[in-house]
Amino acid sequence: MLLEFNRKLNGFVWGPPMLLFLFSTGVFFTVKTGFFQLTHIPFIFRYTVGTLLRKGEKKNKAGSISPFQAVSTALAGTIGTGNIVGVATAIVAGGEGAVFWMWVSAFFGMMVKYAEVVLAVRFRQTDKNGMHYGGPMYYIEKGLKCRWLARLFAFFCMIASFGMGNMAQANSIACAMQNTFRVPPLITGALIMAVASFVILGGIRRISGVAEKLVPFMSFIYLGAGILIILLNISEFPRALHSILKSAFSLKSAGGGIYGYAIARSARFGFSRGIFSNEAGLGSAPIAHAASDAESAVRQGAWGIFEVFVDTIVLCSVTAIVIVMSGLANGAGSLDGAALTSAAFSVYLGSSGGIFITLAITVFALTTLLGWSYYGIECMAYLTGSRSSLHTLYKAFYAFIALAGSVGTVTAVWEVSDTLNGMMAIPNLIAVIGLSKLVFSLTKKEV
Repeated sequence: MLLEFNRKLNGFVWGPPMLLFLFSTGVFFTVKTGFFQLTHIPFIFRYTVGTLLRKGEKKNKAGSISPFQAVSTALAGTIGTGNIVGVATAIVAGGEGAVFWMWVSAFFGMMVKYAEVVLAVRFRQTDKNGMHYGGPMYYIEKGLKCRWLARLFAFFCMIASFGMGNMAQANSIACAMQNTFRVPPLITGALIMAVASFVILGGIRRISGVAEKLVPFMSFIYLGAGILIILLNISEFPRALHSILKSAFSLKSAGGGIYGYAIARSARFGFSRGIFSNEAGLGSAPIAHAASDAESAVRQGAWGIFEVFVDTIVLCSVTAIVIVMSGLANGAGSLDGAALTSAAFSVYLGSSGGIFITLAITVFALTTLLGWSYYGIECMAYLTGSRSSLHTLYKAFYAFIALAGSVGTVTAVWEVSDTLNGMMAIPNLIAVIGLSKLVFSLTKKEV
């Protein structure tokens, strides 16, 4: 009965009204900033990738993390099963045209993420050790002056950290390792618990340090393999691109009614899986960005745009193009999720394709698990008013939950956590829109 209620609630949370709310917010910020993500590409490049090329900007202040470590932590929580499993699921459920709508959601989602990060840095707090912290709960309370809404966001985020951020990720790793290498889930779970305990107990400095190394490393390898496949089979690329665009708007011979339904279904899954992957609007990533030592909220906001670009426009697109080029997107039978992506890569890489996807899922899901631990800790700290006494207990329980997720069936956890993820967006988007004038003002002053 409870699960049935959750399914109905999920249908609303991730239904057309909510997706329209998210999409409209992105359009609003895009238009009001003069299509900032297009017209200010030099500015975005200068204060994201450009900072990594300039000496003297890589060091972070004592007691804090650098802007790049912040975005690596945010990407750790963002880049995960959505880039591999979510893309394949979107294609199966909404057709190849869902890929196009993922691109559309990412384009406008860039400005939602930008606004979130700007507000997170603007309203961040500093503890007695000089460590910055913040997130939607703080800009909702201190900017919007609505504490009950801030607490609601923090509650949803904290609970979601155990489900979607932890158990679901651990289960994905365990299933992949069992299917590919025949490793028992209990052993995988124990290893995840050990790694999680070591990293999480080190706090944001250790989490960000691991993320700074693992996320770029695995992203480059995954991206490199995907691009290599595309380049070696470049003659198939135009067909794949044409298929995606045609599917997004194609007329079905059965008539306009089915055509309209097909487009709506394709758009829905494209938007929802795009948001699931890049998390623009959910309010999770700004918690990591608030911890950076960035002096400028607007410059750190540029990292938010970069984050969505890398996650969806780059990584998700590579996954999607390989799947469509493989010919398995239509008529894949029972293939879905990781199995479809693995089969698509195996078309070009042979048996090593499955091994590669398993390793990619393992690294991406593990970094997601680590990134979400920080989100949960910060939300718990906000709710309890304590920034130390309960942290160790939370971290220990979080690591144990990873073991439980590895050996259990987490279908219900996926469903409930998916709903909570969506519900996080409601208070967050209300605040982002309510504080939009501040975002525009800060942007205008600096750009």
